[in-house]
Amino acid sequence: MRSSTFLLLSIVGIYGAVLNAAAWSVNNFLMTGPKAYLTYSSSVAAGAQSGMEECKFQFGWERWNCPESALQLSTHNRLRSATRETSFVHAISSAGVMYTLTRNCSMGDFESCGCDDSRNGRVGGRGWVWGGCSDNVEFGERISKLFVDALETGHDTRALINLHNNEVGRLAVKTTMKRACKCHGVSGSCSIQTCWLQLADFREIGNYLKMKYDQAHKLEMDKRRMRAGNSADSRGATAETFHHVHSTELVFLEDSPDYCTRNASLGHHGTEGRECLQTGKNLSQWERRSCRRLCTECGLRVEERRTEVVSSCNCKFHWCCTVRCEQCRQLVAKHFCARRDAAVANHTKRRNKGHKR
Repeated sequence: MRSSTFLLLSIVGIYGAVLNAAAWSVNNFLMTGPKAYLTYSSSVAAGAQSGMEECKFQFGWERWNCPESALQLSTHNRLRSATRETSFVHAISSAGVMYTLTRNCSMGDFESCGCDDSRNGRVGGRGWVWGGCSDNVEFGERISKLFVDALETGHDTRALINLHNNEVGRLAVKTTMKRACKCHGVSGSCSIQTCWLQLADFREIGNYLKMKYDQAHKLEMDKRRMRAGNSADSRGATAETFHHVHSTELVFLEDSPDYCTRNASLGHHGTEGRECLQTGKNLSQWERRSCRRLCTECGLRVEERRTEVVSSCNCKFHWCCTVRCEQCRQLVAKHFCARRDAAVANHTKRRNKGHKR
């Protein structure tokens, strides 16, 4: 029992260090945990990082743009919040950890894990059978739970919300998996196909969870019963609330703050100084409206700045075997949110009050 507790504490320490953006060394873990978990911890760190990179991409042109402190503030005991944004942070980081563990398992990076061949040989549908190397999501799910969920040691509503959103992230990895097939038959007739399940591109998982973020449900708790603390009445109120929540839906408890303005204690930098998009090729409608969303509706003005961009150009292939390029300089117009007259700013912010994201 003591050894399993020691192992769990080591795992929580590794993942907690990653989430709190602290500098940690894999060598430290080698001194405190079994060697088998050294490889897992490295994958967990990479998975958490890929989750945050995807978070930054999904929210790149929104008022809350997944700052570096997002994971730290969503897990720190004193600063934990349960907003719509932190629900996404928990889901995408949990998905990233499971995704990386699953992928590394299928690639043979772990001695104790390989492809999922449990269904191989079975008829899957008309004209195809299970075969090949299916990504082992069961392994990825099991190990990621051990790392990620162990961080939630409390029994309060916030802990339950975080655990639920962690699971939403893991279910997203499973939901977006795709079937890949290979044809068999005389002269490529494809009379029968062998098929397997493989992970989707992580961007697709990010898109899926972003949609879940837009549709997230706010939990309405019975405040009177919740004030009872950890009593049976409080736990009953929480259980009743979660009874109506679907397993694939993100949930949150608190309204989002005003991300227009800087709040250092909460880790929000505000939108002043942020870049926005007005012109460019293949911009989505959401990107085209970024200057209004980030600047105008936050009481700021759009300021155009000319920036010199250096890029490789006029590249030529020389036999054999090098490519030589010139360095071209070009002035590019970029747009940023800047302060405007105080009176105008206050009027604009009052008019746009209620726009939180």
